[in-house]
This record gives sequence, C-alpha cells and structure tokens, in this order.
Amino acid sequence: MLDLYDYPVVVELPVSWGEMDSFQHVNNAVYFRYFESARVKYVESIRIEEFMKSTGMGPILSGTSAKFYAPLKYPDTISVGIKSVKLESGRIHQEYGVWSHETSRLVAKGESTMVFFDYKKGCPCDIPEGLRENILKLEPYLAEDNKVTEQA
Repeated sequence: MLDLYDYPVVVELPVSWGEMDSFQHVNNAVYFRYFESARVKYVESIRIEEFMKSTGMGPILSGTSAKFYAPLKYPDTISVGIKSVKLESGRIHQEYGVWSHETSRLVAKGESTMVFFDYKKGCPCDIPEGLRENILKLEPYLAEDNKVTEQA
C-alpha cells in the first residue's frame, strides 16, 4: 500500500463545506482540483515557469483520471501526494494519492499525463534538457529505474 513517503511533493488542503454534494461527501469532480493543487506545487518545485519564460515551452494537461476508495467529508484535512511514474521525451505520466487526516486512510488515487508544447511554434516538443535535469533531481528513481524513454 502506498503512503505519503512514496511522493516527492505533498500538499495539505482543508476540505471545505462547499465541496460536498447532496450525498454528504466530497463531490468526485473536486478531486481533480486537489490533483491540480499538487500538480501546481510539483511544477513550481521543478521550476517550469523559468523554462517557459526562456524557451516558450511548457506543459499541457492531456488527460487525467481518478479512482475512489472511501468517501471524504467536511470537516477534514487532506494530504495530496504527486509523483512521476514515467518520463518520456515529450511527456510526464504522474500519479496522485489523497489521504484523509480524519480517517487516516487513502481515499483516492489518480493519474495524469502532461504533454510538452512549444507555444512559440504551436506544436508538441521534447521536455527541455535543463527541465529534465530538474525532474531527475527531484525524482532520481526515474533514471535509476530506466524509466526515461523516448516517445513512442
């Protein structure tokens, strides 16, 4: 079973009353905002903004999904972890875990893919080399596990 130590970036977020739906648990669509909060912290930690300013290249979210294990309710605080599971020449595949502090359990997992795009040229591109280095500094297991691959 996964735990927070499996994730190099973790954010803590309060569960808001307004996130619950008529079934008295957090609405499933809200989890994608939780994933987004973790993803923003992740991209900040690898300094993507610097590369976007200097190269015009940056990520676009191309897909995301979630699997729910237990309901989440207000009041609670959650920890949301994010890690990369595969790094390709032009994309990053990532995984999320959402833990409830109130119940001390994993309540959801998610996946996403970010594709890199050259905004100046208007087309997909490889991950800039300096950015790839920042990712591998944060997540050295990607290189150790030979998970850095060329795009198929």
